[in-house]
Amino acid sequence: MVSRNFKNVLVVSLGFLSLFTAYGGLQSLQSSLNAEEGMGVTSLSVIYASIIISSMFLPPIMIKNLGCKWTIVAGMACYVSYSFGNLYPGWYTLIPTSVILGLGGSPLWSAKCTYLTVSGNKQAAVEGKKGSDVINQYFGIFFFIFQSSAVWGNLMSSLIFGQDTNIADISEEQLRGCGAADCGLIIPSNSTTSRPEQKLVWTLVGCYIGVGVLAMLIVAVFLDNIDQEQASRFRGSGEPFCHTFLATFRLLKDWRMLILIPLTMYSGFEQSFLSGEYTKNYVTCALGIHYVGYVMMCFGASNSLCSFLFGRLARYTGRAALFLLAAVANFACIIGLLYWRPHPDQMVVFFVYPALWGMADAIWQTQTNALYGILFPAEKEAAFANYRMWESLGFVIAFAYSTFLCLEYKLYILLAMLLLTAVTYPVVEYHEHKNPTKVENDQHDKEAMATAFPTNKVSCQTRL
Repeated sequence: MVSRNFKNVLVVSLGFLSLFTAYGGLQSLQSSLNAEEGMGVTSLSVIYASIIISSMFLPPIMIKNLGCKWTIVAGMACYVSYSFGNLYPGWYTLIPTSVILGLGGSPLWSAKCTYLTVSGNKQAAVEGKKGSDVINQYFGIFFFIFQSSAVWGNLMSSLIFGQDTNIADISEEQLRGCGAADCGLIIPSNSTTSRPEQKLVWTLVGCYIGVGVLAMLIVAVFLDNIDQEQASRFRGSGEPFCHTFLATFRLLKDWRMLILIPLTMYSGFEQSFLSGEYTKNYVTCALGIHYVGYVMMCFGASNSLCSFLFGRLARYTGRAALFLLAAVANFACIIGLLYWRPHPDQMVVFFVYPALWGMADAIWQTQTNALYGILFPAEKEAAFANYRMWESLGFVIAFAYSTFLCLEYKLYILLAMLLLTAVTYPVVEYHEHKNPTKVENDQHDKEAMATAFPTNKVSCQTRL
């Protein structure tokens, strides 16, 4: 029989699958669809800047007051607002909805990570297994389902935009400016990079709004509220606001959190490069915007399958071996993209890079999330808030220099961040190997026990 914890993992995963079918598709298209004055990329930068701000204080406050379930629902509503902003994209619609999405983004992801970690520890206690193994498995299942959202969201965009009647051939002169051959800041304005017909844009965005609302209903109706009592108890505990407000920053006193910053930021750099630079300077430039969806579907399929595979392999290979594989794959792709000159005759190559990138990203996502849950079992909310904050900083920096740095320099920056990660991450892994973090059954259960049997009221205690 399927355990209750496993059922909840499936519900969370399906909810995120539906939500990011919409947001993932929109994010992949922003650099091409709303290219005027860099509006699309700017909106993405605002999103992740807002996530940084919300990571500083919102996740612990919302999760402790609302519980994980309703924090997830509220965060999903913020994401749906961004789809409404894309119905009539402009500075006055995209930027405010980007801020709203960003403010809900960090609580959403922190609540999801906390929920999976709590469920994994609960199930491990029931089955008598190692907590980290079950957590790795749950994150692998989540990302297997979640990452397939890139397939469905981009399939929708490709099928709908493929109906555009204004698709034209790309000249050899225009192809010479694709990839890292030219600066990559300005792509010639032709029919392949201009916006599709407005009615097609409305159709696509309308579909995205529908699946976003469906995600909220899935979680609200079917997800168990596993920490409802803890949230109610917290609201009545009178814990000082400043204590919860500063929880994210207090965790930075732990040197392990500081050492993990390059690894976490690199996750933002590598994701932003594929969705912002590869789609614009390689795919849209050489093939046209209607191919962006198909290429990103390849990324999503690879990411999804590898997330499931590596989530199960981690118990046999360990995290370090998987991180090494991801680093080698990204290193090879970066070097290749520096010298590759995209051309429509090399159609297979356009899909090879996102497939390899998806495999590497599956490792960065599953193993980094699981690592945070394993290293900081007593401060899960603050730990995952830090994760979102530093990952979002990577997104912000990458999107911020997107409009004024040449593509070649962007690839060099990405390579430098990868090498820095390769130096810093092993320090944490070596320390964890020598001094394993004690995995507690469940911090929420400890809090419940503390409330039921307050130690400050025990007058006599006998050792059994």
